[in-house]
Amino acid sequence: LSVAYPQNFITNVIWEKSDSPRMDANLFSSRHDHILVYAKSIKAFKINRISDGEIPSHYDRVDEEGNPYYLKPLRAMGGEDRREDRPSMFFPIIAPDGTQVYPMRQDGSEGRWRWGLEKIKKEAHRIGWGKSKNGYTAYYRIYHESSKGTPPETIWFNNEVGSNRTSKQEIKKIFQYKAFDTPKPEALVKKVLVVCTDKNDIVLDSFLGSGTTTAVAHKMARHWIGVELGEHAKTHCHPRLKKVIQGEQGGISKSVNWKGGGGFKFYELASSLLNQDSFGNWVMSKEYNPTMVAAAVAKQEGFRYFPDEHIYWKQGKSSEKDFIYTTTQFVTVEILDKIKDEMQPDESLLIACKAFQQECDNRFSNITIKKIPQMLLGRCEFGKDDYSLNIVNMPRDEAFDEESYETDEPEMNETEERKSTQQGIINFFDTDE
Repeated sequence: LSVAYPQNFITNVIWEKSDSPRMDANLFSSRHDHILVYAKSIKAFKINRISDGEIPSHYDRVDEEGNPYYLKPLRAMGGEDRREDRPSMFFPIIAPDGTQVYPMRQDGSEGRWRWGLEKIKKEAHRIGWGKSKNGYTAYYRIYHESSKGTPPETIWFNNEVGSNRTSKQEIKKIFQYKAFDTPKPEALVKKVLVVCTDKNDIVLDSFLGSGTTTAVAHKMARHWIGVELGEHAKTHCHPRLKKVIQGEQGGISKSVNWKGGGGFKFYELASSLLNQDSFGNWVMSKEYNPTMVAAAVAKQEGFRYFPDEHIYWKQGKSSEKDFIYTTTQFVTVEILDKIKDEMQPDESLLIACKAFQQECDNRFSNITIKKIPQMLLGRCEFGKDDYSLNIVNMPRDEAFDEESYETDEPEMNETEERKSTQQGIINFFDTDE
């Protein structure tokens, strides 16, 4: 990956996967693995800083970005808080209702602000207001230092994010037996998601394995999509996620106060809709009944499959006036004319069928008729039920010069940059495999 897409490479994080030496090692005892971090766009990529330690209870408010703070009066208090002490810090500030607010002391005498006029203008986003019967009072936000956080480092120790032993214990607790050879600790995946995602982001794991990533994403209030070709999608991932929803207390559950909830949908990859017969012609698979064919074709053509209760040819629609009708029968002029008589003048219809009478073609301007195999070919890959990936190592270009490399990636506009922010790839690389 770093050779094929060097402009997307961020860093290599070292995970201390082992908490003890391997005594059966012939040479070195492997103690770490690699987490390769890539961005969709280096220019737009952003990461979250790490906040350590508990936040005191008096930080009882959070700003728009979730950073904790508390309010303190903007008027100077204590020593040298009179107007004559700092005359330049006595001036009016405009309150939310348009009135002028001055820094008045509790005894009614004139005081002063903590900040000068220029700083108040610069830090206006930190100023808040309170209102009582005596009018408005100006405050300013004091943030907890941990809210700024520190940049994540590139060495992650097992006492923080867990080890191979931790992950195997977690899996055994869930399945009551050794269910997977190389699971990852939930705390490790949690740190990845803390650094790279926010609540309600979508987390994609295209090699789901034992389901750790989706389990952690669910507990951390992220949306998720998991893809797995192996049978453990049914034997491991599905039952594990059901336990998560039911409130299982393994892994990171206590640290994120997980109590259960939510849900997910489990989909299986269907067999190919089209197959080639012995003559090389594309035909519909016998595994599909008419209802399945109609739903599949509607989906492929951008329609919502939603059969009308009374009008048989209104099987799906893309708008209130645009419909699709899929049928496995041979469509004749008589069938087409009957449908035309039932249509409203402003309605349009797409008919997908196995075959149709030649005279039906272009018979009506608001009815389009197509043969199913021809209309779908080129949209998807058909006649294939095994989608296993052939993963190979990319050849290394010895002439590649990292110092002089220049990307041909086009400049992105502001909208594209915003869409690319925090979109990246985290790849776990197991050195033992």
